[in-house]
Amino acid sequence: MHSAIACAIAAVATCLLTPLAIRLARRTRFFDLPAGYKGHREPTPYLGGCAIMCGVLAGVFIAGGFPSRYLTLVGCVVGVWIMGTADDKLNLPIGLRLAVEVAVGVVLSASGLGWTIFHEAAADYGVSVLWVVGVMNAFNLMDNMDGASATVAGVSSLGAGTFALLAGNTLGLPPLCFATAGACLGFLPWNLASPARIFMGDGGSLPLGLLVAGSAMIAVNRSYLGPSGVVVAALLVGLVVLDTTLVTISRSRAGLPVLSGGRDHLTHRLHGNVGSPQRVAFTLAAVQIGVCAVTIAVAQAGVGWVLVAGALGLGFGGALIWQLESSPLFRPERAPASSGSPAPVAPPTAVAGPAALADGAEPQSPGTLAGSAEPQSPGTLAA
Repeated sequence: MHSAIACAIAAVATCLLTPLAIRLARRTRFFDLPAGYKGHREPTPYLGGCAIMCGVLAGVFIAGGFPSRYLTLVGCVVGVWIMGTADDKLNLPIGLRLAVEVAVGVVLSASGLGWTIFHEAAADYGVSVLWVVGVMNAFNLMDNMDGASATVAGVSSLGAGTFALLAGNTLGLPPLCFATAGACLGFLPWNLASPARIFMGDGGSLPLGLLVAGSAMIAVNRSYLGPSGVVVAALLVGLVVLDTTLVTISRSRAGLPVLSGGRDHLTHRLHGNVGSPQRVAFTLAAVQIGVCAVTIAVAQAGVGWVLVAGALGLGFGGALIWQLESSPLFRPERAPASSGSPAPVAPPTAVAGPAALADGAEPQSPGTLAGSAEPQSPGTLAA
């Protein structure tokens, strides 16, 4: 009951707070400027992450049933939310961001919320830090088209929450997971509008990644799957793992910096075949729901089945990446012609217009507030 209430409260709160975030972004001139490979043509408000995080916190604390032992995770999420929002405005150095992310992994481990599957402190600390940093930045990378990161984060959170419920954790963690999913749901109508009315930015994708990473660790730790639990957690966030692996391989083969921005993500390749950000988001949701359902089922069946599922997932993922890289049907989209100069920062006066994409959007007609999910600013550890 707490979980359902938390989800509903978070969804409603986020949906209601997002217009306020749009107004605040306009008043403070907090925009994502179109430049380079970005697909939107007009400055688009940031601060979607603020609406999402306020929605999550409202869902968790108003619904109740949230024990104090998880407050460390919530505190770390708030810290990352602040850092991500500052990064959207100031383009923080990559080294500083990584230092904060590593510190978060260490803090979670020290508080007993990191991996506890190897029964060796050094190994658990190391895997926890790698997991937290990896998943946070994987969701940041996935934030390259309208609705992509919010959709996958919402489904993965539902998967982690369901897994926790089946493992006997009926209080505490499930409300946090379901509140995260509800907040993502409440944000999507604004982010998947045509064009997108707001972006979540690093202030949304990074804390969402941390929420999913932390929730998955805690849920799986309670299942007594041992080291194979990492496989379960990786499958619960399977699409962001696939996307990160895809762009790493694709850019390495092309001789491009892995951390450079581009339109070679899974979302962009899907867009060329399904035709709109909304359809891409629906496709991502459907696939991740299927992966989470299978993962939960095999986890209930035992460690052996988990290892089989992990091996099959690895093989299928490798084959899919090969297909995406080799087939002309899935060639990376080309960036729209651009001088690379940001458009003037003028508060938009309209919020209606043609559909748009971000990091891989089709060029928009002049005079519309076109945009999409958060293409990252130069100098950040993002797509």
